[in-house]
Amino acid sequence: MSPIEQVINKNDTSLNPIWIMRQAGRYLPEFREIRSKNTDFIELCLNEELSSEITLQPLKRFNLDAAIVFSDILMLPYGLGQKVEFQKNFGPRLGELNINDIAKVDEIDFVEKTHKIYKLIKKVSSNSLLKNKNTIGFVGAPWTLLVYMINQQSPKKKLKENFFKDDFLINRILLIIEKFLKIHIKNQVDNGANIIQIFDSWAGLLEEKDLPSYVYTPTLNLVNFVKSLNIPVICFPREIKNYKEFCEIVNPDVISIDYNVDPKEIAKILKIPVQGGLDPKVLLTDKENLKKETMRYLEIFKDHPYIFNLGHGILPETNPDMVEYLVNIVKDHK
Repeated sequence: MSPIEQVINKNDTSLNPIWIMRQAGRYLPEFREIRSKNTDFIELCLNEELSSEITLQPLKRFNLDAAIVFSDILMLPYGLGQKVEFQKNFGPRLGELNINDIAKVDEIDFVEKTHKIYKLIKKVSSNSLLKNKNTIGFVGAPWTLLVYMINQQSPKKKLKENFFKDDFLINRILLIIEKFLKIHIKNQVDNGANIIQIFDSWAGLLEEKDLPSYVYTPTLNLVNFVKSLNIPVICFPREIKNYKEFCEIVNPDVISIDYNVDPKEIAKILKIPVQGGLDPKVLLTDKENLKKETMRYLEIFKDHPYIFNLGHGILPETNPDMVEYLVNIVKDHK
């Protein structure tokens, strides 16, 4: 059993497993070299040779406990036929959402567009670098995908005006998203993903009253589906206020916390394994500060099952030497 699985399945508090959100990618010079020759991000994600190489790059450098697949949550709208492109210094831009078109997509159409992701997972999970380590597959949560598909770009802190104007349309899209997320998850697991993380990047945009409809219920359906495949599921409901309520209702195996959360409070109120929390910006400071902040999390969670991670994705300007230093601190901590 891998260190991460021991934390999840046995509530082991003696181990300090670590992986890093977005560890495969933009802060590594070897990734930037590949990216400079492959400017279409979607095509790069669908190139199983290069994407498997990218997925394994951090494992070759650092003593991490898992690989997270080099892909993107927006491969789901892409698989449904919505245009998705990534523009430099802007981020994702999606085409018009035509509900009649996406309603006609069937499983065969979807898998035809996404099957190279599953081939990449198969390739990665069988690599010797992953002996006694995990292959993490992932999806965007239904709410976050709905936001991107309707908003057609990253909302930052604001949704399109009249976002909620057509209740019927929203509920129809959510049902389609849920159906194809289950297909996407099942294919990832069938090809070697042995943990699934659900990223709800825009959960913090919602008012408390809207969480049950848009976050709790749709995410619970996915969590139950992943559990039915006998695979642990991690939820990252970024910037929600009430983690206790989320965990009681959605019941993931692990809750991943963002850097705006008080870790002491989390350790006090939650029983389930916790992941993450460290502000990615700490890696942009100095080694002394990085050590202090890392030790703070390790001390707070010393009697709580805990997987070390960041409270959001690693920043592109991060020096890989700082990542190595972080991994060594975590691994040396007893």
